[in-house]
Amino acid sequence: MSARSPRGQVSSRSLLARSRWLLARRLCQLGLLALFLIGPLLGVWIIKGNLSASLLFDQIPLTDPLLLLQTLAAGHWPYVTAWTGALIVLVFYALVGGRVFCSWVCPVNLVTDTAAWLRRRLGIKTGRTPDGNTRYWLLAGLMAATVLTGVLVWEWVNPVTLLHRALVFGLGGASLLIIGIFLYDTLIASRGWCGHLCPVGAFYAVLGRIALVRVSAHRRDACDDCMECFVICPEPQVIRPALKGVGQPHPLILSGNCTNCGRCIDVCDRDVFKMTHRFDQRSAQ
Repeated sequence: MSARSPRGQVSSRSLLARSRWLLARRLCQLGLLALFLIGPLLGVWIIKGNLSASLLFDQIPLTDPLLLLQTLAAGHWPYVTAWTGALIVLVFYALVGGRVFCSWVCPVNLVTDTAAWLRRRLGIKTGRTPDGNTRYWLLAGLMAATVLTGVLVWEWVNPVTLLHRALVFGLGGASLLIIGIFLYDTLIASRGWCGHLCPVGAFYAVLGRIALVRVSAHRRDACDDCMECFVICPEPQVIRPALKGVGQPHPLILSGNCTNCGRCIDVCDRDVFKMTHRFDQRSAQ
């Protein structure tokens, strides 16, 4: 069965062929949520905590490096387990890509992806998108507020943490924040939260600049300028240098803002893109 592209055009490939990376991401996101939830809900404790700080198999600590930095900024010295957990997470995302957290792990991505899909379906073109550097200014501001107050400011409003708590203890006030993000992305700014405002995305984008795993437009000569990859990509500005050879001779997407989501691989009928590593700078002959 043929599938429709993000722009409504009929594709020659099946829906499954155009959704492999999407399905993998959803399985990863929902699977991680299930691992966190079966403990408090069913008493099966594979992993305890949340995406900010957790313990795997009661042995392996996992700590959000941004939480560690906030703790230091607040004037507190973290426990050794927190340092160990942050190092594990840092090494992991330095290999696979910092913003893999945004597209493969973060549950809020399910909300913003739904908003992006609905925005395309409704044909909404209006709205005002913030400058791409806004999230970095917000990150700097939150860190400054933490230094001044001695309080982990971001953790009070972090939608990822609030969504985790809401799923376990009930939605409550957290639902208002999640609904607000959904409406903002749908009606006001395309990919506004994840692409322009989220401080966590800003932090992981910095880390992602050194990542080993990369998307490559290795068959860029086969591109027919259909623009499907630009339409579906949450960070479309990262594609052009690799696809069109603007400012770089190789086809790798090296921007830290790339989420390694595989959307461009899914939608491209010409098989222009593939997942590879940063040392694979060859173009297909």
